[in-house]
Amino acid sequence: MTDTKTVDLDWNNLGFDYMDLPYRYRAYWKDGEWHKAGLVEDSSITINEGSPIIHYGQGCFEGMKAYRCKDGSVNIFRPDQNAARMQRSCQRLLMPEVPTEMFVDALKQVVRANQAYIPPYGTGGTLYLRPYMIGVGENIGVHPATEYIFSVFAMPVGNYFKGGLTPTNFLAADYDRAAHKGTGQSKVGGNYAASLLPGDIAHKRGFSDCIYLDPIEHKKIEEVGSANFFGITRDGKFVTPKSPSILPSVTKYSLLYLAEHNLGMETEETDIYIDQLDHLAEAGACGTAAVISPIGGFQVGDEFHVFYSETEVGPVTKKLYDELTGIQFGDRPAPEGWIVKVPLD
Repeated sequence: MTDTKTVDLDWNNLGFDYMDLPYRYRAYWKDGEWHKAGLVEDSSITINEGSPIIHYGQGCFEGMKAYRCKDGSVNIFRPDQNAARMQRSCQRLLMPEVPTEMFVDALKQVVRANQAYIPPYGTGGTLYLRPYMIGVGENIGVHPATEYIFSVFAMPVGNYFKGGLTPTNFLAADYDRAAHKGTGQSKVGGNYAASLLPGDIAHKRGFSDCIYLDPIEHKKIEEVGSANFFGITRDGKFVTPKSPSILPSVTKYSLLYLAEHNLGMETEETDIYIDQLDHLAEAGACGTAAVISPIGGFQVGDEFHVFYSETEVGPVTKKLYDELTGIQFGDRPAPEGWIVKVPLD
């Protein structure tokens, strides 16, 4: 196993970039069961040229993090929820499900084996975990694979959006991310492939990413980049869009709970119209990678709408951020079942 001593990295200036760590978990599904499950050192995989993941996109993934606490222990945040979401993605793509126990055990093994790469407490960095499953094997017809690979790899990361807890601006996309009866609610590669062009357009115009509107009327906010959207109304309510094509973010549902139970706020999943933003005092993007990224403003056509500020974080957004990250890093009490400890050497 990797030496438990932390490796020498610039922990305070990590980006969100791939890093080839010593170990990853891998398991193979064939003939109705999982086998060869365990840690491997090879970061490459070899698959048949007819594999459905290549031609038909039969694959899904998850994103989550491990957090170094002040006492040196390590937390994983709500892994059962990611396991459940991956199971739903697998159902949508006719892939075998990874049992929750196997999923969580795989995460623990990867974190423990790569513990030297977990950023120290206080740096703001985390160990990002990427579970994925792909359909492989000899195939060319449009039908499900007969073999699958499930794997989990890891890498130390900093902030997804540059600047961390600093407001950034977003551009309303002219493209749809996903259809209401498509795969928007699943964490599948096709949704992200569809976002590359509009994301590139937004970046070239100086924005952090896109705002995606509903694919039917293009009037209601759905997602911001690869993150969920939330707003704080002027009367203090936490609101977030409701749509069948939004990926159900574990972070968003955690914030809904914390806003209601810890901050005493009214919460609601509802329609949020792009031309009726004046009722929102604050806004943000949220997700595992983004955590909470305050939104300064939206560019919609020729109009630019500013929420709380383009330079300062709104007070409620800051409270939610402190509450969420305090739980994740072990500084605040967590609701029952939200934190899984990783046994270390």
